[in-house]
Amino acid sequence: MTRAALLVLADGRFPAGGHAHSGGAEAAVKAGRITGSASLEEFCRGRLHTAGLVAAALAAAAVLGVEARELDAAADARTPSPALRAAARRLGRQLLRAGRATWPSAELDAVAREFPKGAHQPVVQGLVARAAGLGADEAAYCAAYESVSGPATATVRLLSLDPFEASGALARLAPELDRVVDRAAEVARRAVEDGVDALPAASAPLLEIGAEAHAAWPVRLFAS
Repeated sequence: MTRAALLVLADGRFPAGGHAHSGGAEAAVKAGRITGSASLEEFCRGRLHTAGLVAAALAAAAVLGVEARELDAAADARTPSPALRAAARRLGRQLLRAGRATWPSAELDAVAREFPKGAHQPVVQGLVARAAGLGADEAAYCAAYESVSGPATATVRLLSLDPFEASGALARLAPELDRVVDRAAEVARRAVEDGVDALPAASAPLLEIGAEAHAAWPVRLFAS
């Protein structure tokens, strides 16, 4: 395993399309739930323990060899919002394209054929991580970190927030991110034996509702 690959995959400059998505932050800013660094931190904390946990577990399970079709169906079942499901597949398609260019593999080529419209992003994250020689914990870190770094970066643009404050919010969440990754990897290992029902299904209703409202806006800065 090369840990340098983790830095490449988790880098915000990796061309996986995440820069066009706010992770629900744009809708939260408009609704007044994010107004500065303190509320951004709380938003990211909630996202980490719900959507972030689910994504991290899906990514870890993919690395461990749980069948991609089953994981994709599990991701669908855990994403009630059609707008979020569509966004996850767009991001998965873009990530797969970047992953195939960076770490060519027959497995990623097969996934591209099996999911012409894109698989859910965290499932692809796990498969790309495996192609890069990474393990379950590393894939979970990529997914969990993206669940909070995306909204933080978007909020800097949406509110002209001081980027130092946004980075500080992420740093304060680091211990919780570690715990989420540990839990995600643990349940992913259990899913290898017990199936995808063992994976977490933590819900975030406001994210789902906000995504549906956001998708109907005639003008928006981010795709989701």
